Amino acid sequence: MDRRSIVNFFQVASLLMLLVAVALLSAITTMHFATHGAEVEIPSLKGMTVADARSETAGLGLNLNVDNRYYSGDVATGHILSQSPAPGTVVRREWQVRVAESLGPQKVDVPDTVGHDQRVAELELRRAGLEVGAAVRLPFANAAEGTILAQDPPAHAQDIAKPSVNLLVAAPDDETADGYVMPDLTGLPVVSAQSALIKAGIKTATPVYVSVPVPPVGSGNALPVLPVKPGAVIAQSPAVGARVDQSTKVRLTVAK
Repeated sequence: MDRRSIVNFFQVASLLMLLVAVALLSAITTMHFATHGAEVEIPSLKGMTVADARSETAGLGLNLNVDNRYYSGDVATGHILSQSPAPGTVVRREWQVRVAESLGPQKVDVPDTVGHDQRVAELELRRAGLEVGAAVRLPFANAAEGTILAQDPPAHAQDIAKPSVNLLVAAPDDETADGYVMPDLTGLPVVSAQSALIKAGIKTATPVYVSVPVPPVGSGNALPVLPVKPGAVIAQSPAVGARVDQSTKVRLTVAK
């Protein structure tokens, strides 16, 4: 092969390598824009109407889902209370954005369903504009099957979060309980509270002991406030009325 042929060969090879490099660079650039073009930043939706939020997210290629509805004295009815993911989060298009919608201030009165038959109680709640939450059955020999033993929130409760009421329903005495409504343990000695929970098959975490200040002596016509006894339960989690079962671990806060 003469010198000119060798030079031509290397020129052609160099040109081919250049073309391959350009093609690879073009492919990488295309992939970069395709990938980033499919991403979008979550906008701030809080305070917007659901209709406006739905229009905003649809324009970005996102899906809006109203996950919950809560009462609120601060955010107007039909406006967004909260959202997930948070504003500024970068996600792919078609991502689902979950929001909570405000129902405005609570205007409905929670009816008293205790002592009523479950079907009647559920009908009363729906007539009041409330939803039926969890209905937990508890073996109870002193009431007819299907009788409401307790409800959460209680009758005429104010400042409730959600428009739903959980019910504790009497079951035959030989039926296995599928859950319980959390009782009020505050004021009880911690040993008594733990014993009651253990008897029902509910686990308790190690109690947290905190110092409780001694209240000042009453003056004038004000009645004196009794000090909290050491060893008494002063707080609990879950809260009173919450549904609990054998998988729940109750946490108690106790006065030193």
